[in-house]
Amino acid sequence: MKIPILMYHQIDVPPPSGTPLRGLVVSPASFSWQMRMLRVLGYKGLSMRDLEPYILGTKQGKVVGLTFDDGYQNNLVHAVPTLKASGFTATCYGVSGMVGGTNAWDAGKVAQKPLMTQQDWLNWHQAGMEVGSHTRTHANLKELSDDLAREQIVRSKEELQQLLGIEVRHFCYPYGWFKPEHEDMVRAAGYVTATSTRRGRVQAGDNPFALQRIMVARATNPLQFFLKVATAYEDKRA
Repeated sequence: MKIPILMYHQIDVPPPSGTPLRGLVVSPASFSWQMRMLRVLGYKGLSMRDLEPYILGTKQGKVVGLTFDDGYQNNLVHAVPTLKASGFTATCYGVSGMVGGTNAWDAGKVAQKPLMTQQDWLNWHQAGMEVGSHTRTHANLKELSDDLAREQIVRSKEELQQLLGIEVRHFCYPYGWFKPEHEDMVRAAGYVTATSTRRGRVQAGDNPFALQRIMVARATNPLQFFLKVATAYEDKRA
């Protein structure tokens, strides 16, 4: 059975029309109906940790992965209440060197938004959600030497684990960009999966260190959302 892994960034009031990357900001109301639709369709929304047995093929069911990139504070504020009300779990991939900061990697391109603080991350985890790793500085791994890329992958895991006192098992490539050697580094660092921005649904037996995802954007309407999750719509665009 194919498994959709949804990719979100921010859950917040979208910025004015014409704002760069406005599409990455999904309104709280839209996120709410999307989670309701998943329930109506019979899906269980799961974090990457909870999705592990389905990806590894040891468990089967109608499930969907829920992931958030970057660690925005608005995910804690607006997504967690809806997730908890739905009985769902989700993974948020944090940038370990920028906890409590802003999305500085976007400086000059989009408005700066607060990232989760240490306490926010603890609150996220205590709400039943999972913390994943998104490197130390939201680095484009393809632009780095092997040594620097390895440091970004390994140290982000170590830093988040030390900061929060929890195990970090899942990784996400910033910008979705990576090379085969980065998959090896992620595996060697002790992660169980790594997600990308390549389009499509996944299934048991897929490479767990190059998992495809489905982006949910501000303008995604109910019909598109249904097609993305429940049909081969995204698979054909891989």
